[in-house]
Amino acid sequence: MKKFTPIVGLEVHIELSTKSKMFCSCSPEHFGQKANTLLCPVCLGLPGALPFANREAILSTIKFGLAFGCKINNFSKFDRKHYYYPDLPKGYQITQYDLPLCAKGEYHLAGGTIHIRRVHLEEDTAKLQHQTVDGKKVTFIDFNRSGVPLMELVTEPDFRNGKDVVSFLKEVQLTARYLEISNADMEKGSMRLEANISLADSEHLGGGRMDSHEVDLPNYKVELKNINSFAFLQKAIEAEIARQAEILSKGSKVIQETRGYNESTGKTFSQRLKEEAQDYRYFPEPDIPPLRFTNKEIADIKLSMKETPLAIRARLGEKYKLRQDYVEVLTADRERVIYFEKAVELGKKYNISASQLADVMVNKKLDEQFTEPAELITKLVKISSVSYAPEKDIITAIEKVIEENSKAVRDYQQGKGQVLGFLIGRVQKLLKGKGKTEEIINLLKESINRN
Repeated sequence: MKKFTPIVGLEVHIELSTKSKMFCSCSPEHFGQKANTLLCPVCLGLPGALPFANREAILSTIKFGLAFGCKINNFSKFDRKHYYYPDLPKGYQITQYDLPLCAKGEYHLAGGTIHIRRVHLEEDTAKLQHQTVDGKKVTFIDFNRSGVPLMELVTEPDFRNGKDVVSFLKEVQLTARYLEISNADMEKGSMRLEANISLADSEHLGGGRMDSHEVDLPNYKVELKNINSFAFLQKAIEAEIARQAEILSKGSKVIQETRGYNESTGKTFSQRLKEEAQDYRYFPEPDIPPLRFTNKEIADIKLSMKETPLAIRARLGEKYKLRQDYVEVLTADRERVIYFEKAVELGKKYNISASQLADVMVNKKLDEQFTEPAELITKLVKISSVSYAPEKDIITAIEKVIEENSKAVRDYQQGKGQVLGFLIGRVQKLLKGKGKTEEIINLLKESINRN
């Protein structure tokens, strides 16, 4: 089979956690609500209803763009994207086309640099629910989601495999949560994933690096839509790559279309032919004034941002000299980072190091047992103040236990590992609980091996 290199780009939609919808004052909290109860004339696109832009959503999008190294456009605007579908009551979607809020960003991962084409803002559509009623297949429309602020991040086609795609998307989700602009919960539909996939002849791509985006791209792309988990997206990408490779190897052409992923069969399936930009007849939204930002306003927005995961990883490593694996585990949860840093400050008084705290949090998960950092510090202080038995007393106790429990010792030597816990308990009983468990284990094993 001829060798091909996957060319993968991403479109990520994230619903923003604002107090109202994008262009009206209705609540955006549509998940789990009774259908068609969060509506107004603007949501439904009724004649004479005029939209007004949500300032909080605009600021959140700018913060997200800055977190991914984007240039913020001083002049931006909204546009109308025309298409006819039941989930779009107006017959067009208010979105951004040629002048998005954010563009030309870069994000550095272990595999290379991901180039961000744009981050723009638009309104979400209504939700279609396909059901069978009286033996007939029907579609219901819930307009509660219509008009919810929806941010879209579009990457260049810099990915070459599903694994790197998932690594980047987890970072996108984590960043949205750190900035407190969205919970980015895929189960609730507040983060939705799409991938554009095509295959290029490997001979024309020197090395296939993740950031080798300046290449002659294939003249088609297949869009994977409606994937609701990272794991399924990776499987869908791998399945689509295999499908396209088989088609191209036979000398046939891949149809440009939108496809879904069937989790049962492990294969993608056709949904509809993919539209081109000119099919949408974009033009500037006449009812919403253009957006203008001075450089100072953009700088002020940047100063108001919460720390990103990237910045926190750097700080945990540099300030506290933590191991990289500890840094990754802690950074995965912003609340654990806050807990850790509070504990470090409290622990200074008792000479408890940052590394020691990271160790008990990552390996022993003591922060789950003690909900307040002060409680964890108190526990560690008590542990460190215990007067442990000296080594000679431990050896004496071990020798006595081995002598009195020869059958248990033989069982352990024959592979019954669970017997070790029984022997440790006997040693601790003789030492009245003052033996260090790790030390008892090491010395007990040595003694048994000698015997």
